[in-house]
Amino acid sequence: MTSMREFVISRILCPIDFSDTSRHAIEHALVLSRWYRAAITALHVYPRLAPIHDLPVPEDQGPDADVPRLREQTSACFGAAAGVGIGVDVLVDAGAPAARILERASTLPADLIVMGTHGTSGFERLLIGSVTEKVLRKASCPVLTVPPRVHGASRLPFTRILCAVDFSESSLAALAAAFSLAAQSSAALVVVHALEWPWQEPPRPTFEGLPPAQAAALADFRRYQYASALARLDSLIPDEARAKSMPTLRVTDGKSHVEILRAADEEHADLIVIGVRGRGQVDLALFGSTTNQVVRQARCPVLTLRADSRI
Repeated sequence: MTSMREFVISRILCPIDFSDTSRHAIEHALVLSRWYRAAITALHVYPRLAPIHDLPVPEDQGPDADVPRLREQTSACFGAAAGVGIGVDVLVDAGAPAARILERASTLPADLIVMGTHGTSGFERLLIGSVTEKVLRKASCPVLTVPPRVHGASRLPFTRILCAVDFSESSLAALAAAFSLAAQSSAALVVVHALEWPWQEPPRPTFEGLPPAQAAALADFRRYQYASALARLDSLIPDEARAKSMPTLRVTDGKSHVEILRAADEEHADLIVIGVRGRGQVDLALFGSTTNQVVRQARCPVLTLRADSRI
């Protein structure tokens, strides 16, 4: 049975790079800040270039000379915060963006990171990866990613939350957070588990194309898998949630990220909650992951948690 740990946010870290995507994430950070009465730390990271050998860089032309301008530009992005009484601390750091974001999240400490994702895919992603992906895999706190497909800011309280569960430790942490968020906002909660069969490429086996004995065995196997998954999901429901008639349990079959995104669309979810595992960079570059696919293709914000995330 999953416990209902309270999801509490008192400090939000919002990294921005001045892109439209990161400006969109600011809107969500402000909404969450007002709902939880949380302070915001705005962070911009700029690259520190190594000096050319034997060529000194004048102080007024080096990257650090731009810090006051970058600080002012970062502060201006959060101009709407002052009008609604939200406190914003502004930080400008130099270095590798993902590393600096993770360091700041740890030292503040932040209870939540809110950041945009550019939905990078294909050759570019294989070569350079994604700052967002690196952060969500390694962050010690939950990360809310805002994809470019999202239109408008988050509406709080949430109305429909979808949580993906594959029974890993990280997905159970995500489920605990989803129960808490649903309780806080009286939202409907849908818990989905996708069964990935040994076959993924078409054509998949059909009963009509098999001998009767094998067709019956396949039908029995499918029913057993569905029933077992549904019973396992049901065993995770806390008594407090069961008393409130939540959640709705949904077992489907197919590629996990495809089914999660399909369920989110069909359920009109305004938030997806999903666990993330700290997989190696080579593994991610070659095969991707369910979480990364969901984060990059979702039409609503996605909250990701590691098994050891602070909530």
